[in-house]
Amino acid sequence: MSTIIEIAEQLKLSKQPIVLIYAFNSTGKTILSVEYKNITKKENGKHSGVYYNAYSEDLFRWDNDEENGNENMRLEILKSTLNPYYSSIIENPDLLEEKLAPYLPKYSFEFDVNSNPELGIDAVRFSRDGVNNIKISRGEERIFIWCFFLALFDADAWTGEQDAHFFIDDPVSSMDDHNIFITADSVIKLIDDKIAPKSEKRIIITTHHIGLFSILSDRLMNSTHRNNTKRNILSIHNNVLELKNHDKDVFLYHLYLMQILNECIAEKKVMGYHFVMLRQLLEIISSFLGVGGIKKALEEIGYGEDIEMVSNQVNALSHKDARPQSAELNPNDAELLVDIFTKIQDKYNFITH
Repeated sequence: MSTIIEIAEQLKLSKQPIVLIYAFNSTGKTILSVEYKNITKKENGKHSGVYYNAYSEDLFRWDNDEENGNENMRLEILKSTLNPYYSSIIENPDLLEEKLAPYLPKYSFEFDVNSNPELGIDAVRFSRDGVNNIKISRGEERIFIWCFFLALFDADAWTGEQDAHFFIDDPVSSMDDHNIFITADSVIKLIDDKIAPKSEKRIIITTHHIGLFSILSDRLMNSTHRNNTKRNILSIHNNVLELKNHDKDVFLYHLYLMQILNECIAEKKVMGYHFVMLRQLLEIISSFLGVGGIKKALEEIGYGEDIEMVSNQVNALSHKDARPQSAELNPNDAELLVDIFTKIQDKYNFITH
């Protein structure tokens, strides 16, 4: 059985300059970035690389100023080991603006700078259409934080200190499809700037977003970085983690879903999260047929008058709050999954091995 620590060790030993990893949510991508950080620390205990993950995003917290009717809202930046490096952004204000520009932000921002350079930036204030101290949307916030870290990655402050590797975990949460392409561009530019043909530096990117994985995979494998790139799938099956190289295969997401579902049915081990995968598969089929949602796919595979009921059941069972997704399904729900899967296979005859 492989653990996250063992997967992190496997990554460390590979020494490949560019590593791209696809994994479903809840597989352990964020924990992997933490474990990798721990096992690559220097002898003095300091980090050897820099990271962007859920913990990085958690450094940013809204102060809604409820006591004063939200008049002084600002996005606070909690204290961390990164604070001394914020001076690179303060001294180069155009750096962050440059990272944000492709996303066409509809706001302006300014920093509350601490008088102590070692403490860097206390908070960020946003303005729009002449209104100050506003709260930007969740998507805008995530893009801002991502670009903030891109600016840090780009700064010379890291040179010789924490520049051994960049570990980027899921930079596309809360982004729409258009911004996925922009984010892919920013990752490729970071790779172009930081990874030379014989570089000892590394960039590791993990993502649950098949679009981002596919775009990055295609661009890297059709560039001068091809020989420096390793593509992997991180998966968990019967509580066993596996980091599997995927360089020799064409990654087709719908076939990957079919293979996993076929295995769980054959082994009679259908879990809650398998319904999430089934719904994703139905959505892919419906999208291919030119319609959103899952009803078109259900109609195509043979559901008639009971399509509304089946659709509602699939939506309910795939909702993260419906049941623990690590729990085994009850017989009736498992039977529904098997029935839908069988109808899909009878209709389209996908290769599941």
